[in-house]
Amino acid sequence: MSAGEKLADSFGATEVSVDKRRQLIRRTFEQVAPRYDLMNDLMSMGIHRLWKSGFVALAAPRPGEIALDLAGGTGDIGLALAAAGARVLVVDPSAAMMRVGRMRAGVERIEWIAAEAEHLPFPDASIDLLTISFGIRNATDVAVSLREIARVLRPGGRFFCLEFSTPRPWLRPLYGLWSRTTIPLLGAVVSGRRDAYRYLVESIRRFPDQTEFASMIASSGLVDVRWRDVSFGIAAVHFARKPAE
Repeated sequence: MSAGEKLADSFGATEVSVDKRRQLIRRTFEQVAPRYDLMNDLMSMGIHRLWKSGFVALAAPRPGEIALDLAGGTGDIGLALAAAGARVLVVDPSAAMMRVGRMRAGVERIEWIAAEAEHLPFPDASIDLLTISFGIRNATDVAVSLREIARVLRPGGRFFCLEFSTPRPWLRPLYGLWSRTTIPLLGAVVSGRRDAYRYLVESIRRFPDQTEFASMIASSGLVDVRWRDVSFGIAAVHFARKPAE
């Protein structure tokens, strides 16, 4: 069984049906939405902001193009894409997360749409740039989501995914200890949701490594699949494009 398959039928360390996984993930993000951005700062000691800044720079949004930020949550990536002049669609299944995002200032170039990655409500070949940041592992089915991403991208359209990945061997013991102990504790103290952050840690552990995830992207029909590690592989940016007609 591949890492992607193990992720699709699990919630944290518990084996569940696909429908149950969907329900539990939705409930998790409803619970953590009010403190989600603060927790990201604490868990990463603010480094996630540097990762995301580099991610948007690599994606290089262009004025006037249609950019879809999938699992866009509270809109931090969407805001950065809009600042570059793109017309931005923030898509997320969690209404609570997007409510937090709508409270931010300067979002007139952003449209907020409730939808799942497996069922994107857009025509074929309608999106110039599709980004997803720390969200693909929370899709109910990663492989189906990647096929939907490939479907909605225009020929020549670009895909960029920032996600937790597999760190260098020398870093794994320390990183594993931090993840298993400190992150759930912070979740309990800051958001009162220790179990939610236990799920997030386990979803990172089960997510495919850099090479396997690149193979999944290629299997969706995208080409020129590459990746760049950040912070010694704690996270990675995978990027690809849809073949030109």
